[in-house]
Amino acid sequence: MEIKVLGGGCARCKRLVEDARQAVAQAGADAEVAYVSDMSEILQYDIPSTPAIVIDGQVKAAGRLPGIPEIVAWIREAAVQDSTPKS
Repeated sequence: MEIKVLGGGCARCKRLVEDARQAVAQAGADAEVAYVSDMSEILQYDIPSTPAIVIDGQVKAAGRLPGIPEIVAWIREAAVQDSTPKS
């Protein structure tokens, strides 16, 4: 599972990185949390503002700090989708 936090380096962006790491630990997921501050990469996502969190290529939140329980739920949802056989 790939989790990206998009942001320009503000305190809220850094907090979201830490919250995402805590959520990964709580969910017991096999996931990497990457911090993306490169504007050319951030612009590839359709987001109105940062910070933003992207899980397996899907934007989950932008312009706000989601709570850790919300991030845990997204991680678990993505893990279920990853384990569902593709036909």
